[in-house]
Amino acid sequence: MYHSTSPPTPPRDGVQWACTASSAALRRYSSLPKKGKPQGRESTVLAAFLLSSPQDPLGPAVLSLATGTKCLGASRLGPRGDLVHDAHAEVVARRALLRLLYAEIGADSPPSWLVPSGSGGRWRLRDGYQLHLYITQLPCGVMPVPPSPSEVPRIQPDIVVNGCGDGGFVQRKPGRGDTTLSMSCFDKITRWCVVGIQGALLSHILEPLYLSTVTIGRSPDGASEGFCIESNVEKVLCARLSSLSKIFPASFKPNKPLFFEAPIPPKEFNQTPGDIPPLTCGYSICWNKSGLHEVILGTTGRKQGTSSKAACLPSTESMLCKIRLAEAFISLEHPLITKFQHEELSYRAIKDMACEYQLMLELLREAPLFGRWRTKPASLDSFKVQR
Repeated sequence: MYHSTSPPTPPRDGVQWACTASSAALRRYSSLPKKGKPQGRESTVLAAFLLSSPQDPLGPAVLSLATGTKCLGASRLGPRGDLVHDAHAEVVARRALLRLLYAEIGADSPPSWLVPSGSGGRWRLRDGYQLHLYITQLPCGVMPVPPSPSEVPRIQPDIVVNGCGDGGFVQRKPGRGDTTLSMSCFDKITRWCVVGIQGALLSHILEPLYLSTVTIGRSPDGASEGFCIESNVEKVLCARLSSLSKIFPASFKPNKPLFFEAPIPPKEFNQTPGDIPPLTCGYSICWNKSGLHEVILGTTGRKQGTSSKAACLPSTESMLCKIRLAEAFISLEHPLITKFQHEELSYRAIKDMACEYQLMLELLREAPLFGRWRTKPASLDSFKVQR
């Protein structure tokens, strides 16, 4: 039996909320050491996940944050799950949030914002609490409003949009001579609106977690004529979600978050205007409120400072790589996880056993606007997970 809740109440004042969310994220970022932050004319992107409560709806707590603009090319992806393949800020911030969920669910006293759901042993977000995402700039891959699903088969675009390209209505992140297999951040945000941000592993013990709002920093150059973050990005997302089937597994309910425009972020999150080629910081800072604080080199997928001789040592692995996250999941003392602890399973097998999550993901990929969503080779998820 699944718990059903009414849609969350949106912030009454979008301008006030955008300022509040962006200020909270930027304050937390400013409190971190300089290690991994942009130097000179370098720039980066910051993303943060926040939680608001019914007691203090305009006083959100930052749960996790990350910076980053890099990802690995296809030739550098490893089969052992020991690399962070995509170090864009939105993706790393979400992984830091997953790490926080593992820590809080595994603690002696459960977090105040999660409650048991029915008698099945799963958890859900407590009524009145809301999850939010803040990003200092438009996520890569934001596209114009797509055509209706009936028009899609007749259209075969070959375009590059907001830094991403691949043709079709889903986009891959660019690579420097080495094609990446990572979908754009906007595609991933769309996916989170369908299957939740908790991922396949946590779906075994957690009902889908959906975003209530997405707040995006205003560009210092100003928006293109006629473009408005609040309405245009929301229209794009709604048009994409409208192509989905209307029949979903019981616990899933695709969600359309509200979009807000925040003030222009500090200069380290803005690329230098003019003819000067942009210079992006190669590091990705990740932080969460349970104590995680790492710096990842986005071009290697390992911790900052890793030497070539030590490149394959476990000590160089980020806490956010697949194998470390999977080990954290297997180590949880939870009745729904014990079945994974008695035999050595592959990461792929554990994900596939989240049947409703996989069914929802398949419904997404079968939708007309997502037909070109690329699945990564199965070999990348075939590594074994041990407690």
